[in-house]
Amino acid sequence: MRAAPTILHLDMDAFYASVEQASKPSLRGKAVIVGGLGPRGVVATASYEARRFGVHSAMPTAQARRLCPNGAYLIPRFRLYQAVSEVVMGLLRELSPLVEPLSLDEAFVDLEAGGTAFDSKSARETGERLRADIRAATGLSGSVGLAGSKMLAKVASEEAKPAGLLLIEPGTERELLAPMSVRTLPGVGPVTGEHLRRAGITTVGELAEAGEDELVRMVGRSHGVGLYRMALGLDDRPVVAERDAKSVSVEDTFDVDLHDRVRIRTEVQRLADRCVQRLRGSGHSGRTIVLKVRRYDFSTLTRSETLRGPTDDPAVVREAAARLLEGVDTTGGVRLLGVGVTGLADYTQEDLFAQSMAAEAEAAAVEAAAEAAAAEPHGAVETAGPGAAGGPGGPGGPAEAVESEGPTGGPDPAPERRWAAGSDVLHAVYGPGWVQGSGVGRVTVRFEQPGSAPGRVRTFRVEDPELEPSDPLPLVGQDDPEAA
Repeated sequence: MRAAPTILHLDMDAFYASVEQASKPSLRGKAVIVGGLGPRGVVATASYEARRFGVHSAMPTAQARRLCPNGAYLIPRFRLYQAVSEVVMGLLRELSPLVEPLSLDEAFVDLEAGGTAFDSKSARETGERLRADIRAATGLSGSVGLAGSKMLAKVASEEAKPAGLLLIEPGTERELLAPMSVRTLPGVGPVTGEHLRRAGITTVGELAEAGEDELVRMVGRSHGVGLYRMALGLDDRPVVAERDAKSVSVEDTFDVDLHDRVRIRTEVQRLADRCVQRLRGSGHSGRTIVLKVRRYDFSTLTRSETLRGPTDDPAVVREAAARLLEGVDTTGGVRLLGVGVTGLADYTQEDLFAQSMAAEAEAAAVEAAAEAAAAEPHGAVETAGPGAAGGPGGPGGPAEAVESEGPTGGPDPAPERRWAAGSDVLHAVYGPGWVQGSGVGRVTVRFEQPGSAPGRVRTFRVEDPELEPSDPLPLVGQDDPEAA
């Protein structure tokens, strides 16, 4: 424990939803829910306006729609969130070399190690300056907690939400914690919280009064000792600089279980390509390929194969994932598929050339199978957009071309593009916008961009050649040549 509150915890406020509101002026001040839009979708983040209706993260999207039927339901745009996160983390690293990211929107910072704070006054000034810098660089708000330990700094940032700052003076920890719910403490989830409630312990003060021996008897030695120390406000864990990634993976959950083996193989190939894109984006290669399959009965199987050396070759990863799939029985249907790479390295072995050549042949076979699958009838297009159900697959995927079912049950002569609610588009005449909804052969687009006034809505045919998917626009400044 430190004698000065020089550990800072930053937590961006409703991060994904706030990015969407900043990016889409018409949604500012409105209920925004980001997550999977299909029947099996889950809420990733809800804006504070949506939380007033009882919507929260990890809630099934179907339940969120019942609670907040008029909210804007959008797919996640992880590429944009990552870009904004990099700006925020860059500001944190200007404060100290010791920055410990917990997620895209949350991190600990050791201000003392960076020489930016040594007492309460300098810590508060640094925290306020950080919040202002984040607002100027991204247009978003973050909540800051300052304390002498990581646990208390995190508690402080949570109490400061939204868009606030709370500094816990050393020596006041127990007084501050005492009236708080036991669920405030890290590691106290619903099960432990209910167990303690049955024993008559609902606040942190009551937890401290119970004593270490009683807590050990109730929840075991390791957990009991830790709970008692936290109840006293004791936490000597250091801030640890960003750790190297251990793995890279992507996965998709499907609205309807997949039964067709060719379709399953095609999805695995697509996931392998996405995984390699993320792998290369992190500057790594890897030598162990992992396939994850969740079947119709919720049983989950994982298979892995270790290569001779690290690779970031998409053909090699596709081939390995296809081999792993051959060993999995998918007869009853598949509800989730995932492809990952572990054993990461900062370089690629060039002696995988022969394996890559074999993989190219495999990829050609998969492409041929995909073309054959395109002749199969697919399900009808489902409406996607605020207030309506979205497209299939996992959240965050870009708008992509799929075949739609023709009126006689056979395939249409040309594929019909599908536009996911919230995805970015560019029109040759009207410029940048985002998909507000789609269905029955039409797509509705609102033409606006960060910093503009709320834009107009226009409707087009889904195959309109003047409408194309687009990259997200930066939230602040970068689209202004004078500001660059």
